[in-house]
Amino acid sequence: MKTTSEPAEGTEAVVYQCQLPLSTSTIRMVADLIRGHLKAIGSRWRKLPPGRQAVIVLAVMRHDQRLCDMAGGNNISASTVRRWLLEVIDLLAAQAPRLDRALKKLARSGGEVVLIDGTLVRTRRRTGTANRRNHSGKHKAHGLLFLALTDERGNLLWISAARPGRASETTTARHDKITTRLRQAGLGAIGDLGFVGLDDDPDNPAIVTGRKAARNRPLTRAEKQANKLVSRERAANEHGFADLKNWRILTKIRMNAKHGTALLRALLVLTASQVTR
Repeated sequence: MKTTSEPAEGTEAVVYQCQLPLSTSTIRMVADLIRGHLKAIGSRWRKLPPGRQAVIVLAVMRHDQRLCDMAGGNNISASTVRRWLLEVIDLLAAQAPRLDRALKKLARSGGEVVLIDGTLVRTRRRTGTANRRNHSGKHKAHGLLFLALTDERGNLLWISAARPGRASETTTARHDKITTRLRQAGLGAIGDLGFVGLDDDPDNPAIVTGRKAARNRPLTRAEKQANKLVSRERAANEHGFADLKNWRILTKIRMNAKHGTALLRALLVLTASQVTR
């Protein structure tokens, strides 16, 4: 039997409209970045103007629209949409603040404490030897681990580089030397029980966490009250992650995992332009 991938006769593509819940200032910011990039590389012509490119790329990131769907609705190829997407991700990621600069800026503005937490962003299951590296035993899924710092109101300040899903939050924090950077900036941090044992100076801790119960040593009433206070203070951190994961492209990263760090930092810049508490 003969098979064909051609559509049946008389079928026509139907294009529908979908609202993009972003401010005009965010779309204008992305379009200006594209214009500056085109001028820098000397590109004189594109299939669509920078404003339309910005809307297409932001639709892919906000709604997790498939590349072929966006390409068909705008009379361009899927490879063109992919190229524009990676281009904008790199441009936005270059605007993301470094850890030391973000902490010093917060200290200059009068801040004293940051909130730290980690999250797993799911990815496709990889093949070969890279399969087990990205599998998280805690979440029973494949993904990349990221740490994020927010201020006391939940505004995102910084996002770490991607680590394999099997890594722990403590190992990731040590890799980025977070305790050293906090002491250099004169700041403290509040974290959950995943960061117990991270600080190497218990007499002058830079990271405050709750207390864990042991098999033979249950928590006292005072320790339980202290854990509640820590949980209440760090609740704003979850708002920062919620703002970040409103970008539905993070539901599952379908692109190559090597773009994960740039993607999260690009979304950090976009989230900061959209949400300020």
